[in-house]
Amino acid sequence: MPTQEQLHDPPGEAAVTQLAKDPASRRRFLTMVGGTGAAGALSLFIAACGGDDDSGSNSTSTGPTASKAGAAGDLKIANYALTLEYLEAEFYKQVIAAGVIKDKEIAAIAQKFGESEQAHVDALKALITKSGGTPVAAPKTNFQAVLDGGPDKVLQTAADVENLGAAAYLGQAGNITSPEVLAAALSIHSVEGRHAAALNTLLGKSVTPDGAFAKPAPMDMVLAAVKPFIAS
Repeated sequence: MPTQEQLHDPPGEAAVTQLAKDPASRRRFLTMVGGTGAAGALSLFIAACGGDDDSGSNSTSTGPTASKAGAAGDLKIANYALTLEYLEAEFYKQVIAAGVIKDKEIAAIAQKFGESEQAHVDALKALITKSGGTPVAAPKTNFQAVLDGGPDKVLQTAADVENLGAAAYLGQAGNITSPEVLAAALSIHSVEGRHAAALNTLLGKSVTPDGAFAKPAPMDMVLAAVKPFIAS
């Protein structure tokens, strides 16, 4: 599993910075993620990640060495995301198999969310392989304490994990140098946010717990939060 030390900020120019500066790159990116309907989400990503700030450290290194380092950093970020998706997909799989959720409508939601997380796993593995990397192996998991806690514990954990997943993608967006990797992160981030909103609603909580703008989560915080679910 990637560690905080392994996932340093790549020295190449961040993709959000490139997109903020170059209208042509922005148009190509929006086509990649689904057309101009993604423009609003992209602008929020740029703002949240500071992509329009030329004084950032990512905007000072260029050339072949920086490009190689940026590509390596992107692969580490993609494997970090893949690890989180493995955990989410396995969580829903175990919840369904254990039959903890008796409400048929909620069980159907869990089934659908699990299918989405598995699709994220498959997409990230394909992206990493296409980019010349090796996908990390799925970690061994330990969700027994959650399953033993019953439906309420399961729903609360699902909401916590989905909110964390959305924040994790946002936390790494400013470090990504490849528009293709950023497009994948953006498309998955929005789904994680929708999952979180649905689960927050089921729990009677706010669909926007951070207010009008989502807050990014740093990697060390995310890894610490999911550590209890990884078997030693």
